[in-house]
Amino acid sequence: MIRILIADDHEVVRDGLRAFLQSDTKYVVVAEAADGEEAIAKAVETEPDVALLDFSLPFLNGLEVTRQIRARLPGTEVLIFTGSDSELVIEETLQAGARGYLLKSDANRYLIDAITAVAAHRPFFTSKVTEDLLKGYLNRPGQPASTLTNRERTVVQLIAEGHSNKGIARVLNLSVKTVETHRTSVMRKLNFSSPADIVRYAIRNQLIEA
Repeated sequence: MIRILIADDHEVVRDGLRAFLQSDTKYVVVAEAADGEEAIAKAVETEPDVALLDFSLPFLNGLEVTRQIRARLPGTEVLIFTGSDSELVIEETLQAGARGYLLKSDANRYLIDAITAVAAHRPFFTSKVTEDLLKGYLNRPGQPASTLTNRERTVVQLIAEGHSNKGIARVLNLSVKTVETHRTSVMRKLNFSSPADIVRYAIRNQLIEA
């Protein structure tokens, strides 16, 4: 039996996935989460075989959740399940430790295959995702995918969601001074002059939903 955690901020999506998966006795949904913090907590509590994560989760996005789950639970594999086909998002979640990447538009055809593959510690990508990865590699040979670090991108998301430096420090278990340092670094690297620039960047790069 494959034990699954579902993390998506839309209840109707979680309900649909749970009903679909549990129609087969080989799969059991052991936990659900509506945001990134809850996803990490539920993963640590239940130790699922597969964490099925939307990328655009509130508080902590799929990138940071993937990184933390893989660091804390080496036996849990992560399958990113999202509507985003951004080359940057695909590359960064895989670098963070995700074992597979599935577009929501492909769920009907590939969800079971994807979960079965990653539960067996095998990678899973559709041909569309593979093409996007290859295109990104060819377009940026030897170049980093982003000027921001993973932690800086998480800080950008939280700023765009309206969190204060103190609130970000609590979510990420950092000091307020460290958060301020990350914020200053983001503004400098991206040549931003206001928080509105950060919000626009977060929307454009699908760190938050518009």
